[in-house]
Amino acid sequence: MQFTAQQIAGLINATIQGNPETVVSSFNNIEAATKGDLTFMGNPKYTEALLKTEASIVLIGKDMVPDSPIKATLLVVEDAYAAFATLLQIYQEMHVQGLKGIEEPAFVSESARLGENIYIGAFTYVNNRSSIGKNTKIYPGCYLGENVTIGENTIIYAGVKIYHDCMIGSNVIIHAGAVIGADGFGFVPDKQGIYKKIPQIGNVIIEDDVEIGANTCIDRATLTATIIRKGTKIDNLVQLAHNVEVGEHTGIAAQAGISGSTHIGKYNMIAGQVGIAGHLETPERFIATAQSGISKVSDIPGQMVGGSPAFAMRDHLKSSAIFRRLPELEKRIAELEKALSERKKD
Repeated sequence: MQFTAQQIAGLINATIQGNPETVVSSFNNIEAATKGDLTFMGNPKYTEALLKTEASIVLIGKDMVPDSPIKATLLVVEDAYAAFATLLQIYQEMHVQGLKGIEEPAFVSESARLGENIYIGAFTYVNNRSSIGKNTKIYPGCYLGENVTIGENTIIYAGVKIYHDCMIGSNVIIHAGAVIGADGFGFVPDKQGIYKKIPQIGNVIIEDDVEIGANTCIDRATLTATIIRKGTKIDNLVQLAHNVEVGEHTGIAAQAGISGSTHIGKYNMIAGQVGIAGHLETPERFIATAQSGISKVSDIPGQMVGGSPAFAMRDHLKSSAIFRRLPELEKRIAELEKALSERKKD
């Protein structure tokens, strides 16, 4: 597909500097862009790259327009990052809108309820009493168990498995290979130490505007629901255990693991490879830096922690600085002990 600078400017309320009839058909970064590409500049450190770029159109913040002449046509906006994100979203939606109907072979139960303008890819299985809202797209190779509910305008990418009774909201994106609603890790040892399984009869509820990364696993609750509140964004390879509740607009990065019955507050930021023990509750705007191991949490909103076991980030940084000097400090202590011992002999 081809678009002119004039057409693009209308979508993002941009001012054009250059030829409004300049045509682009693809996106690229500012260093690698060539003729026919659209790129953007949202950081002044790329000014030199801007002067050299071969892109046909550059989306740029109004405070970053250079004095030197640019070969490319400029689309000047208030916020280049936000405008570029809007364009990418529009481009993606145009692609998704072309997906309609039920591909063969796919199994859709007669008791399933299907909204208008949906897409169900080949080799997908939709079980009894499941419901799919209008404009939702389910890519090939997915599984929907009994009584699964999916809202409107949701995208379920290839290979996602959603177990029975789980509820997915509207405007949700679930990436390939994610598993929603597998049994929580519930076992109890008997007198001989043999583990007996505790049936997990709850479900998973994912509210609106949530995004879940590839190969992430969200376990069903034992009795009630594991809940992911609206606006939350979860990266790839994340594990959320049974009965976990994640507050609104929280971000959880790759390889984080949250143990059972822990409640994550609103607007939390959980960085990569963070481990959080069970039955904890984090306050609002809590930040756990990468590889933190959290076994205890204060109730201070906005607290940032680091380390394992995790503690206040400022103290963690001080401790890290000392830790790097331990070999030197050990040597100095040994020298002092030796000197003290010799003085005592005298």
